[in-house]
Amino acid sequence: MRKIIIIGAGPGGLATAMLLSAKGFDVHVYEKQPQVGGRNAALTIGEYRFDVGPTFFSMPHILEELFQAADRKLDDYMDLQELDPMYDLFFSDKQLTMYRNPEKMIQQIYNHFPGDEHGYTRFMNDTRKRMNALMPVLQNRHHRLIDYIHPRTLKALPYLALGKSLYGVLSDYFTSEQLKLAFTFQAKYLGMSPWECPGAFSILSFMEHEYGVFHPIGGVNQISETMAKVVKEHGGRIHLESGVKKLLLSGKEVKGIQLEDGSSIKADEVVINADFAHAMEHLVEEPVLKKYSSENLGKKKYSCSTFMMYLGVNEKVNLPHHSIIFSEDYKENVEEITQSMKLSADPSIYVHNASVTDPCLAPEGKSALYVLAPVPNNFSEIEWETMKYQFRSLILQQIHKKTGINLTEDIIEEEKILTPRGWEEEYSVYKGATFNLGHQLSQMMYFRPHNRFNELKNCWIVGGGTHPGSGLPTILESARITANWLAEGEEVKNA
Repeated sequence: MRKIIIIGAGPGGLATAMLLSAKGFDVHVYEKQPQVGGRNAALTIGEYRFDVGPTFFSMPHILEELFQAADRKLDDYMDLQELDPMYDLFFSDKQLTMYRNPEKMIQQIYNHFPGDEHGYTRFMNDTRKRMNALMPVLQNRHHRLIDYIHPRTLKALPYLALGKSLYGVLSDYFTSEQLKLAFTFQAKYLGMSPWECPGAFSILSFMEHEYGVFHPIGGVNQISETMAKVVKEHGGRIHLESGVKKLLLSGKEVKGIQLEDGSSIKADEVVINADFAHAMEHLVEEPVLKKYSSENLGKKKYSCSTFMMYLGVNEKVNLPHHSIIFSEDYKENVEEITQSMKLSADPSIYVHNASVTDPCLAPEGKSALYVLAPVPNNFSEIEWETMKYQFRSLILQQIHKKTGINLTEDIIEEEKILTPRGWEEEYSVYKGATFNLGHQLSQMMYFRPHNRFNELKNCWIVGGGTHPGSGLPTILESARITANWLAEGEEVKNA
C-alpha cells in the first residue's frame, strides 16, 4: 500500500494513523515533541501527572467505533470512568451540581430555580432532535458548495437555529440567567462567547447530559497513548522528536516532508495534524498558498486562549473532579476575552481536581490541580512575561474567595504556568488560540479548511482546524472523515 506521512501525533493524527494502518497503509507519524498527544498529551511534574489540555471525554461510542474499525476493543486498552455528578458550578450565591441523571438534574433545578425545571425536559427533547439532524452533517465531508443542497444538509437546516446565538437558544428554555449560563458556558470549549456562538451548538451541553462525562484512568491523555499503541500494533511507525520543517513540493503537489534535521522523506500522501494556521504559515513556503496565505490567515477569526496553572499540592483539596467558577459579570468577562482583548479583573476559572477520582495522578494525601482561565489570544499583544505572576495571584485569590480553598505558597510544591505565549512557542499554536479557528458559520463546513486540502495535491487536514471542528469527539470525527476519504481514493485507484 501507499506510504502516508502524518504530521503531528495529536489525537486527530493518531486516530487517522490508527484507521489507515489497520487498512494496511504504510503509516509514519512525525512528532516534534518527545511524546504523543500534542494538546492531548500527559504532563509530569515531579510526582504529579496532569493532562496538558482536554480533561474529560464525552460520547465514548465514537472512540469505540474507531477502535472497532481498527479491529480492536476500546475496553481492552482503556478504563473509562463515568463521573457522577458530572461537575459543579460555583456562582456568587450558590453551588450548582450538574447530573446526567434527569431526575437528579430536574431536582437540582427545582431546588435552585423553581419553575425552570420543565425547561430542562423540553431542552433535552428538542436538542435530541437537533443532534440527530446535525450528526450526519458533522460526520460527512463538505468540500463542494453543492453539499449545502444535499438532503442531509437540507434536513438539518431547520435545526441550525440560524440567526440565533447559543445564549438566545437557551433563553427559550430557561428564565434564570445563572441556569442559562449553566447550559451555555460550553461555548468556551470552542473558545467563543455564548452571545456569539451559533445556536446549533446547544448540542454541546446536550452531549454531556445525554452521553455523560468520562475520565480515563491515567488521564484523558490515555486516548492518545492507546491509539498510538494500536498504530504500532498494525505496523505503523511513530517518530518522536522529529519536527517537520516544511512540505516538499513540486508546484502544488506534495511529495513528502523535510525534517528539522534537514533530512527529506518522500510519501504518496501527507496528512497535516499540526495546528492548521501555524502549519500553513510555517510548513508551506510563500507564495504557494492563496486562500490560506499568511496575510489571509491573519484575517480569519480565532478562538480565545487559556492561561494554565498545573499545581502539585501537598494536601487533599476539597473540590469536586470538575469545578467551574463564574465571574460576577460573566458577559463582561467574555467580552473582555473575545472583544476588548484585555485581562479581566474577575476571571472565570476552571479547576480540574482529577486525583479525587484517579489516585495514580498524585501521591497519597496530595492533589494534582489543573487550573484554567480563558484569556485573549495573542492578537491582544498582552505582555505575558510581565503579567503572568500578577494574573496567577489574582486567580488564586478568586479561587479562595469563591470556593473557600486557600492555595497558599507553602502547600504548592510543584508548578508550571502556561500562558498564551507558551501555547504559541511550546506547542506551535497560532496566536495561542487554543481552540483553533473560530466556529462562526462563516468558518464552518464548506467554509472551513477541507479535509482533503483544496490548495495542495496529495495533502489532507485533520484536527480542530478542519471540518467538523474543535473538541475531542469532533476531532475524532475529522479523523474518520479524512481516513475514510483517503482510503476510498486508494480503493478507486486499485479498482
